[in-house]
Amino acid sequence: MFLRSVKVLAEKIHTVRDYPFSIPSIRGLEQLNFHNPVTFFVGENGSGKSTLLEAIAHQCGFNTGGGGKNNVYTFEDAAPALSDYIRLSWMPKINQGFFLRAESFFQFASYLDQLAEEDPTFQYQGYGGKSLHEQSHGESFLSLFLNRFGAQSLYLLDEPEAALSPARQLAFLRVIHDLASRGDAQFIIATHSPILLGYPDAQIYNFDASPIEDIAYEETEHYQITMGFLNRRERFLQELFREDDED
Repeated sequence: MFLRSVKVLAEKIHTVRDYPFSIPSIRGLEQLNFHNPVTFFVGENGSGKSTLLEAIAHQCGFNTGGGGKNNVYTFEDAAPALSDYIRLSWMPKINQGFFLRAESFFQFASYLDQLAEEDPTFQYQGYGGKSLHEQSHGESFLSLFLNRFGAQSLYLLDEPEAALSPARQLAFLRVIHDLASRGDAQFIIATHSPILLGYPDAQIYNFDASPIEDIAYEETEHYQITMGFLNRRERFLQELFREDDED
C-alpha cells in the first residue's frame, strides 16, 4: 500500500450539523486505515462513500472531475467539502494515479478530445489510441483501465461498474489483479457491484454504519440481496410484488 490512512482533523470542525458532517458515516469518522492493496467502499447512495473518495482525490492533487495530476480542466463542482478536514498518511508518498468518477466521465472524454485538437502529437496515448467518445461507454471505460493504468500508482474509482457489463467487470477484476498482485498499485473503489466486491482478500468498508466498519463480503447487502434473488427468484418476486399489491 502507498496510502496508509486518512484521518479527520477534528480540531478544524466547528459544527457537525452542516454537510458533509451531517452524513452519519462522515460524522462518526476519526481515522480509516488501509491494510490491503484493494479496498472497497460500500453503502447506499448518500452514505458518504463518494464524499470521502472525492476528498481523498482532491488531497492527492487529482482533478476531481476525473483524471490525474496532469489532467487540467475546469470541473463545475466546487472543491470537495470534506477535503480541508482530512489528512493523508503515506508510505511511501507517490504522485501518480487517477480518479475516475462515472458521472463526469463524458466531460473527461471531451477534455481529451480538446487536447487532441490542440496537439496533433497527442493521439490519445494511454487511452487506446482513439477518442473515448468513438467507443461505447463500456469500451471506453475498459480502454482506460487497460491502457492508462500502470505501476506505482493510486487509483480512486467511483462506481466503475456503471458502464461495464458483467463480463467486462470480470475483465476489470483481471486488470486489478495484474497490478495489485505485483505490488505496483493500490485501488480504493466505491461500488455497488457484487462482482467487483468479490475480489479476493479485499478490504471492505461499510458506510451504512457509523462509525464506518469493516465488513465481510458475504455480509454485505449487495451479496445477500443478489444471492437471495438468484437462489429463489420466483419467491423473491412474489414477495416483492405482493407488497406492491398490498399498498
